[in-house]
Amino acid sequence: QVQLVESGGGLVQAGGSLRLSCAASGRTFSGDYMGWFRQAPGKEREFVAAISGGSGGATYYEDSVKGRFTISRDNPKNTVYLQMNSLKPEDTAVYYCAANPRGRLWPSPTYYDYWGQGTQVTVSS
Repeated sequence: QVQLVESGGGLVQAGGSLRLSCAASGRTFSGDYMGWFRQAPGKEREFVAAISGGSGGATYYEDSVKGRFTISRDNPKNTVYLQMNSLKPEDTAVYYCAANPRGRLWPSPTYYDYWGQGTQVTVSS
């Protein structure tokens, strides 16, 4: 059974930090683009960050999180991370881990074939 399981969400004060983890099982994701998306109530799911497969780990970020969030991966552990610093109330959302095995980065959720169930991040003012 292919699974992506997010963890690390919670309630944090504005300016604080959280580190999200996404543990994969059922297949190896080492060659895939791994992405983080988020969805706030009443909003559509939006791209946050992605990291390329294999070695090197080129990273990509939505403009509003550049300089604050860092995506990384540990391929032997089949795990991807999102370090979130300087959190703002507008970062509040359910955060989803996703995998794109197509070999090309795309910021749309449409191009990601595997999804976790999400983890709630709430940032208070």
